[in-house]
Amino acid sequence: MPSPTTPATPAGADRDAVSPAAWKALWGSALGYAMDGFDLLILGFMLRAISADLGLSPAQAASLVTATLVGAVVGGVGFGMLSDRLGRVRVLTWTIVLFAVFTGLCALAQGYWDLLFYRTIAGIGLGGEFGIGMALVAEAWPASKRARASSYVGLGWQAGVLGAALLTPMLLPEIGWRGMFAVGLFPAVAAYFIRKNLHEPEVFVQRTKTTEKKSALRLLVADRRTARSSLGLVILCGVQNFGYYGVMIWLPNYLSSRFGFGLTQSATWTAVTILGMAAGIYAFGHVADRIGRKPAFLGWMLGAAIMVVTYAQLTDATALLVAGAVMGFFVNGMLGGYGALMSELYPTAARATAQNVLFNIGRAIGGFGPVVVGAIALAYGFQVAIALLALLYLVDILALWLLIPETKGEELA
Repeated sequence: MPSPTTPATPAGADRDAVSPAAWKALWGSALGYAMDGFDLLILGFMLRAISADLGLSPAQAASLVTATLVGAVVGGVGFGMLSDRLGRVRVLTWTIVLFAVFTGLCALAQGYWDLLFYRTIAGIGLGGEFGIGMALVAEAWPASKRARASSYVGLGWQAGVLGAALLTPMLLPEIGWRGMFAVGLFPAVAAYFIRKNLHEPEVFVQRTKTTEKKSALRLLVADRRTARSSLGLVILCGVQNFGYYGVMIWLPNYLSSRFGFGLTQSATWTAVTILGMAAGIYAFGHVADRIGRKPAFLGWMLGAAIMVVTYAQLTDATALLVAGAVMGFFVNGMLGGYGALMSELYPTAARATAQNVLFNIGRAIGGFGPVVVGAIALAYGFQVAIALLALLYLVDILALWLLIPETKGEELA
């Protein structure tokens, strides 16, 4: 294949070339996001063991997830703004250190309140991961491949949760929930060393030299069009996270209580759902690069609304396995598009802030998913709780249609 400097190579191909630095940025961001996914899903698998050991009520157990995600909002705002001022790579390293330290401290928790504190601070570190990594990758990759690049970062999360689904049944009985939190430190260490070799994207370096420093938060509502986009994205991210956490945190418990699945069986069914999610994320990025961001989101939202209702009605184990993969394809496949969409809607001076603030506000809203789904499931059954999620995807479609512009192929400002 000709190199980008070969005279015979068309100019369009130059613009589409992916540099080694872009691939490094992708790997570093994806691994960090994998670490986050691993940590959050092992928490879902460990809630029963933690509750038994520390004497937690169901509400207290669910609040550990919520506190982590609310902490992510605080970290998203703070670290996003720091990243837009001080650089993507440096601030990413800070987030990983904070996350790693307090994840490790969770293994030493003696009761509900100190564990809640550790989870909240770990969430603050987690909050910086998504947005800064997505901004870093979006700035390093060409416009024609930006959506698939952001989907590859999203696949890092799925790799983490898949690892949690496969490792937890093997390790939890042997090392306990405290040991599982200690295991969560290893990907954090790997991510730290990978990021030491990353460099700031050229577009960030050039824009920070020539652009006047402005409040990144104000740039999210700089004019009517931008404010509408920000509102629309909060709705999109809120619904996507509410559906994801509402399903994934309670899925193992649902399979266990309704169908009598043991830990290994629940983990297998959850892993298949996660594989479906990974396929959905991968496909979303490629579809969004080909036909546009809005058509891709619309297709996935409709699919999610249909599948959550379908899944809640199934009673056959094999049907649950297959439908779980299809449901996962749509419910979390949209994660593959947020990084590119938000990168294209906001300038370099506010790109990481936009990614972190808007997505993590959505993630905080989604953090109430386990509590709401759990409460409705307790009163009316899990089938009713999960089916009600379909209504949220209809709200999602309206927000997409009315508030979000198409950005396919736009160069970063």
